[in-house]
Amino acid sequence: MPVQSVPYRDAPVHSRLLQQYLILLKKYPILTKSLSSGILSALGNLLSQILEARKKAKSGTPGNDINVAGAARYAVFGLIITGPVSHFFYQLMEVWMPTTDPLCIVKRLLLDRLIFAPGFLLLFYFVMNILEAKGWEDFEKKMQSSYWTALKMNWKVWTPFQFININFVPVQFRVLFANFIALFWYAYLASVRK
Repeated sequence: MPVQSVPYRDAPVHSRLLQQYLILLKKYPILTKSLSSGILSALGNLLSQILEARKKAKSGTPGNDINVAGAARYAVFGLIITGPVSHFFYQLMEVWMPTTDPLCIVKRLLLDRLIFAPGFLLLFYFVMNILEAKGWEDFEKKMQSSYWTALKMNWKVWTPFQFININFVPVQFRVLFANFIALFWYAYLASVRK
């Protein structure tokens, strides 16, 4: 049975969106990854707020309205930090630990989990503190009260996903893959940082 091609304009919406994303990714890789990081980070924060509101509603506690400023802070962090930093980290990992190295799978995972994850989480706490216009004392309190808990949860949640991401996902899609996982991770971080 012959395969019939479908004109682009007649393709389903999700196919056209994917095609457009791939074009933008090739033409503007950092900008595309930054924008998708910003959007998905904001959605993660909104997801956290919605889940918290539902939880409060079930317990009979009045819920808060959606905090648009909170979602905007997560969008800014994704746009300015997550997208570019992740892009360069994954690119450098390819150079530092090429797949020709027989231990690259282990080395990549150790680099990501023991160096990148703690540093990136610290950066998250620091930048969020600045975006929330809070002082150094607030930053120290947040670090003391929740950083270690969040880092341990990061190691539990992210390790299997990052193993797949850094070893089997093509480098140009690693930020997007991580962003989809981060959608739920940021929902967790938004709740633990309160």
